Amino acid sequence: METLLRYEHVSIAYLGQPAVEDVSFHLSPGEILGIVGESGSGKSTLIKAAMGLLGSEGRVTGGSIRYKGNDLTALPKKELRKLCGPELGYIFQSAGSAFCPIRTVGTQLYEAMGEHGRISKAVFEERALDMLARLGFEDGKRILKSYPFELSGGMQQRVGIAAAMLLKPSVLLADEPTSALDVTLQKQVVEEMRMVRDTFGTAIVLVAHNLGVIGAMADNVLVLKDGKTVEYGKTGDVLTNPQADYTRALLAAVPRLRR
Repeated sequence: METLLRYEHVSIAYLGQPAVEDVSFHLSPGEILGIVGESGSGKSTLIKAAMGLLGSEGRVTGGSIRYKGNDLTALPKKELRKLCGPELGYIFQSAGSAFCPIRTVGTQLYEAMGEHGRISKAVFEERALDMLARLGFEDGKRILKSYPFELSGGMQQRVGIAAAMLLKPSVLLADEPTSALDVTLQKQVVEEMRMVRDTFGTAIVLVAHNLGVIGAMADNVLVLKDGKTVEYGKTGDVLTNPQADYTRALLAAVPRLRR
């Protein structure tokens, strides 16, 4: 099967200090890959590297990150920007913080789409309302006219998914999109992201702490510890028959309520 995204022996450092070391994985069309590990294990750093979001202090120090054969780490910034949105979408851990608080949601989404080609406001609104409806919003026009602070945290996160999907990217990189939500909203976001995969064939890399979310969504899972790969394989195999002590420890740490 065709590979959309391939990390080959990737190493990343901040101010010369290693954060990720020699990590490899690949992503096929329609696949959901879960990346799990403790805080500081390098999960978010891995997907930020593909989007050029490491900041001035971070850089890829080894290996390659290839999208459809092109090494993203070697592309000029202008060329990478052309891919970010139409080809590679990104959902932030806290979508609310990714929006400007003093401009309406609709204005910001329209501007984002306009960065990748001319589009009339009428066509934009039609596409935005359709995407919001697919994600379960009953009053899309009100959402577009709202300021981010007028929306709950759960609604902000769901609008973040809609924003990332407006240009219908082939790959969606999701940085712990459910971590700040209560259990009911986590379930809703999980279902909406699965709908995105099933409806559009979008491949997803899902960074998460919650192994329940990974078990419910991911086809394959990558377990990280201290920036290094511990296990990588089919989700069912890794979660039911983990080979590494660290993976077993993560599974044992999942809260289980007893009467």
